[in-house]
Amino acid sequence: MTNMALGILDMSPQLGGATAEEALRQSALLARSAEEWGYTRYWLSEHHGMDSLACTAPEVMLAHIGAQTQRIRIGAGAVLLPHYSPLKVAECFNLLSALYPGRIDLGVGRAPGGDAHTTMALSGNFLAHVGEMPGKVRELCQLMDGSYRYDGEPVRARPQPAEPPELWMLGTNTKSADMAASCGAYYAFGQFMSSSDGPEIVQTYRDAFQPSEQRERPHVMVAVHAICAETDSEALTLAEKFRAQFPDSPVGRPDLKGTDDRLTLIVGNVQRVRERLHEIRDAYEADEIMIVCPAIGYAERLESFRLTAVAAGIAE
Repeated sequence: MTNMALGILDMSPQLGGATAEEALRQSALLARSAEEWGYTRYWLSEHHGMDSLACTAPEVMLAHIGAQTQRIRIGAGAVLLPHYSPLKVAECFNLLSALYPGRIDLGVGRAPGGDAHTTMALSGNFLAHVGEMPGKVRELCQLMDGSYRYDGEPVRARPQPAEPPELWMLGTNTKSADMAASCGAYYAFGQFMSSSDGPEIVQTYRDAFQPSEQRERPHVMVAVHAICAETDSEALTLAEKFRAQFPDSPVGRPDLKGTDDRLTLIVGNVQRVRERLHEIRDAYEADEIMIVCPAIGYAERLESFRLTAVAAGIAE
């Protein structure tokens, strides 16, 4: 089996009653460790008003993590574009690209990222902003390639880095796939939070892809939950621990028996995880896989990511 490109999606969870400060320190440790283990990318999610998640501004945290790492690509998974001006988003990530050339990913999503009142406090009528999403994506793409105009006059997102951010659309349905394809962006499919037919959605993206100035061909990453431990029994125990805290989650259901349903979840030892990663890659014909580890404790989470890297053949 050949090695594969592997990334991490980190939500900066405050585990076991940890403070926000500790959660962010753990995220920085995870990013440094991911680079050491051979991961290709480390992304941070954006959430608002959630007691258990510490990262509300990925662009700020990425500046901190960029200074502590050397090679790994770092990015947002995702900036929640309905809340923001495309120009401001482009400026932030162009600035990061100027600081860390060739290492910045700009992932864009359309979720609210918080409860209704927090969302309204952040940007007003979210549903109206979601309706503006196709136009905002188009503007962002134009700002990225330098073709954007306002009232007929050219507007540039400065600074203009020698190596601009890599643009990704994140989603779980055909709307996100269509938006990614229409502007020639890369596509990250969140299988870990979807019950949809992922491979079919990914294929619609490939079929509709329109080459852009920065991206000549479609490129797909699939995000999945994974818990990897030394033995199947240990991995299932960790999954059950998570399930006890979050009973509505599919992670650790007794009927899983260390496998997953709908390619959503991987639980097991290195060999089992290796087999499942390759099955998922083949099912999607994916270029990359991104790993999301459930809230199982900082030490266990770190070890799970290390063992998953071993399973993927990028670490020993």
